[in-house]
Amino acid sequence: MTNYRRWRQEGGTYFFTVVTHHRRNILTQEQSRLLLREAIQEIQRTRPFQIDAWVLLPEHLHCVWTLPEGDNDFSTRWSLIKGYFSKNAKELFYDKDSLSLSQLKKNEFGIWQRRFWEHLIRDEADFNRHVDYIHFNPMKHGLVTNARDWPYSTIHRYIEEGMYPGNWGEGLYSLHEDMDYE
Repeated sequence: MTNYRRWRQEGGTYFFTVVTHHRRNILTQEQSRLLLREAIQEIQRTRPFQIDAWVLLPEHLHCVWTLPEGDNDFSTRWSLIKGYFSKNAKELFYDKDSLSLSQLKKNEFGIWQRRFWEHLIRDEADFNRHVDYIHFNPMKHGLVTNARDWPYSTIHRYIEEGMYPGNWGEGLYSLHEDMDYE
């Protein structure tokens, strides 16, 4: 088995990409959105983290989290979030026919890809690039022509708090072509 190495920094800020199994278009369904929010809030009660930016797309999500000082355990948080969601969404999305023998042996539900992609944010410029990438992502995938039109994104908070102008994203069709985390 491959030995995956993750860069960990206590109290660090991280960019994540999490994808559904076989890129199934389930995440923007109302039941999924509500259940994912519930899962996150439940895990945050015992393992706090701050969500700095977020976008939810039909088959994947991107986000930036900041962990508390002295804590670098994002893996357990993702495991708990995905597990909570999977157990509570099993009746909705369980697809036994799409699972491998290995997945069946491990009692997986076929809702999430096993792993996730993470990147430790290095500095303010890196943070800004990743937050912009998150908010631009619905445009990148052709879901909207203006980033503010995508309802499942923290862009609305960024605009409301004055961190972005109201027309942010207009004309940015080539933003971050070199950043591909999917």
